[in-house]
Amino acid sequence: MKKVMAIINIDKMNATKKALLDVNITSMTASGKVFGRGKGLWEAKILEGVKNDQPEALEHLGKEPRLRPQRVLEIVVNDSFVQPAVEAIIEANQDAQHGCGKIFIMPVMDVIQVRTGITGSKAVD
Repeated sequence: MKKVMAIINIDKMNATKKALLDVNITSMTASGKVFGRGKGLWEAKILEGVKNDQPEALEHLGKEPRLRPQRVLEIVVNDSFVQPAVEAIIEANQDAQHGCGKIFIMPVMDVIQVRTGITGSKAVD
């Protein structure tokens, strides 16, 4: 079993849910609005210039906030569903802009379904 954690643009949530449903992944957890940024949009030199109130750096940075609203999805799947999940998330979120998101894949040691007590991969199905 694996946990697929994806950080996506908040406005891609519906497309991502549909893409996951299309590959028979129906269960997921989505955290509310979170904030973050990658390294792609602003370079360290620009941020340093902003800290020093350099007009060129402020102009280059523009009006965008330093942290963008995003959504975190967590999906626990059996190993055979990892690749379809990753492909569905990429399909729904990939574009030519920086900040399309990130996907992390982590091992899951065990799962226990609270209502029934079923454990392991059967609890994920």
